[in-house]
Amino acid sequence: MARPIDILATALAPAIWGSTYIVTTELLPPGHPLTLAVLRALPAGLLLLAVVRQLPPPQWIGRILVLGALNFAVFWSLLFVAAYRLPGGVAATLGAVQPLLVLFLARAALGSPVTLLSVGAALAGLCGVALLVAGPAASLDPIGVLAGLGGAAAMAGGTVFSRKWQPPVPLLTFTAWQLTAGGLLLLPVALLVEPPLPALSGQNLAGLVYLGLIGAALTYYLWFRGLARLEPGPASALGFLSPATAVVLGWGVLGETLSSAQIAGALVVIASVLAAQSAGRRAARLPHSARAV
Repeated sequence: MARPIDILATALAPAIWGSTYIVTTELLPPGHPLTLAVLRALPAGLLLLAVVRQLPPPQWIGRILVLGALNFAVFWSLLFVAAYRLPGGVAATLGAVQPLLVLFLARAALGSPVTLLSVGAALAGLCGVALLVAGPAASLDPIGVLAGLGGAAAMAGGTVFSRKWQPPVPLLTFTAWQLTAGGLLLLPVALLVEPPLPALSGQNLAGLVYLGLIGAALTYYLWFRGLARLEPGPASALGFLSPATAVVLGWGVLGETLSSAQIAGALVVIASVLAAQSAGRRAARLPHSARAV
């Protein structure tokens, strides 16, 4: 059964990810999302590799490339496509289907339980995110919608297979391998489709250091640590805290207004996260034959 300290440590990762939007818009140059994603992942991965001094063995390289693609290269690329082609609220709401996808993918790949409470918590969290971020301009560009759903599916796959494929190495090493693989896979794409970065200011560098060391190295270590200790469903539900944090930071730092619908959405998100953790504890006590919906 998951300990509260493990849940809190894992929750810290998506909460910090919620600061990515404000750091990106306030501190980083616009128009280079993939290049900035490379600079977020690859230096952090190489730094961790220098610390752990261990490369993946040949039999693990394929799996690490798949995980690097799912958790970083494919996920971040599709996320940026969705963000450019859809209103932010629509993109975030599409991304919030991830915990629901995780429940059924984990059932197929890991035999993890799917209970009515866990499905209800995932659906409630999806509704809460929609209340938090959805606005009146909810146009549905087909490519953007497919990118949003594809990004959610990629992250769902990365969540499940990061739990399934646990190499016999410390988690810091596992994190280093995935960040480096993701950055290397993104690098040629960024070089092909984006112009060179302009000269970076001190403010730009500060934003990149934050996103690399705190928003990537630390948070993904905490995330992969959580995936090794929590069931994928309850862990993925913690991802609802990311848009909630982004909205709160917009209110507290940028002076944005919080509507009554957004406040209600935040309360629904918190309730859904708590319900998902409760579902995980209950499912752990069920006999195997009683676990599936």
